[in-house]
Amino acid sequence: MNRQEFNQQPPKLLDRVRAEIRVRHYSIRTEEAYIDWVRRFILFHHKRHPADMGAEEVGAFLSYLATERQVAASTQNQAKSALLFLYQKVLGVELPWLDEVITARSSKRLPVVLTPTEVRRLLDGTSGTMNLIVSLLYGTGMRLLEGLRLRVKDVEFTRREIIIREGKGNKDRVTMLPENLVLPLSAHLEKVKALHQRDLDAGFGSVYLPSALAVKYPNAPTAWGWQFVFPSAVRANDPRSGMERRHHIHEASVQRAVREAAKLVNISKPVSPHVLRHSFATHLLQAGYDIRTVQELLGHKDVATTMIYTHVLNKGGRGVVSPLDV
Repeated sequence: MNRQEFNQQPPKLLDRVRAEIRVRHYSIRTEEAYIDWVRRFILFHHKRHPADMGAEEVGAFLSYLATERQVAASTQNQAKSALLFLYQKVLGVELPWLDEVITARSSKRLPVVLTPTEVRRLLDGTSGTMNLIVSLLYGTGMRLLEGLRLRVKDVEFTRREIIIREGKGNKDRVTMLPENLVLPLSAHLEKVKALHQRDLDAGFGSVYLPSALAVKYPNAPTAWGWQFVFPSAVRANDPRSGMERRHHIHEASVQRAVREAAKLVNISKPVSPHVLRHSFATHLLQAGYDIRTVQELLGHKDVATTMIYTHVLNKGGRGVVSPLDV
């Protein structure tokens, strides 16, 4: 086979999946997850091509995840979404048999919520940049990745606001900037700005921009306003472009810091960064704020999602006073 014939070979299936994902500007994490599920599906069926399989094979794979691997319903549904994308968007296959494949029903669980005292102890168990990140997550109700993806330009010190771009559901929203974090965050950004200047002096300093913004605004990737508020300590190659850049701190680092802090201060509850978001919502409702206001701050599409936090208002058991206490 000569070089010209080799270059004319059709792209491999996973490369086609990756290309379709990037055309739709899905996040890198969605890309990684979908590619992984398609690969697992193919290996589960002994490397058969998905075009030669259908409802029976998809159902067998999802059943295996539920019964043998005992994955959560959300994980099983993510696998189904990946296979749905594969068949509809990549292979162009109609799916009249999709209704035969059962969607896992997620169990409803009450969120873990820390008391204000426990939050204070958790914050005391962290230091430096991690303390600032954890404080910001609790003080604003942001999701972990929303906080880590925060750009300098979206922190409004004068108005005491933070603009959250492309949150869950690709929606923007505004939350408060806690007064107690104004000075620490300002001092932190001075250090980040100095780090950015060193990157520029070394011939780097370009940051990842979503969608086609880098093409539309060619100078934006190196502009100060577009830099991450919480940049990584090291530069790394972008998995898509291969360009060496300084990305934001990895979420696993924050998750590990929160777990270690909870262990250090002897909090027995299972604690993760998302627990701070639950605690933020619950404490605002306990303080008497309207549930619609809390809904907007959290970015919930439906107020019914926010209603779950009312389970700890003032007293346990839906706010009902036990007859034993009367």
